[in-house]
Amino acid sequence: EQPSNVKGSITRPTADHKENTRTFTMAARVTLFEDIFLVKTLNPDRKVFDRVNRIAADGTTFDCDLLLDINCEIYNLTEGDKITLVLASTLNLDGTPDDHFSYAPNPGEPTLADNYEYVMHGRVFDVAYKGEGVIVIAASFGGLLMRLTGDQRHLSSVQPDMRLYVLIKKD
Repeated sequence: EQPSNVKGSITRPTADHKENTRTFTMAARVTLFEDIFLVKTLNPDRKVFDRVNRIAADGTTFDCDLLLDINCEIYNLTEGDKITLVLASTLNLDGTPDDHFSYAPNPGEPTLADNYEYVMHGRVFDVAYKGEGVIVIAASFGGLLMRLTGDQRHLSSVQPDMRLYVLIKKD
């Protein structure tokens, strides 16, 4: 884990193929949680909807359980897929907070979303402590639901009523 005042640089090529290095100071911790998940089941409750699949997946590093609704018309996952899932407080690489009411990136500026295939924005509506260090985080992304269960040491950055992004890419 990096402290919230980490300094670093982003290097990216410009139109004339020279490298443009920009120094940044992380104003807030951008990544709240990250793990690789193995999709074990689609629609575990046997409820099937036209545009939504519910995935059940197991974390490979932090031993978390994930239930997540995804819009299968625009992003399809199958049993056995490995995905990287990130929970983030902002899409701004410099850590500046989003207003969470609209998304208007600066043209030409890279964002965290550029590295992922599927992104949703939502709100945590419940954090339940189950005992023995286990918590359950429940969030809604415009009606698509997520339930993430795991060790509170790895999920402690996610707080009730927090607005966040979930970002996914296949591995």
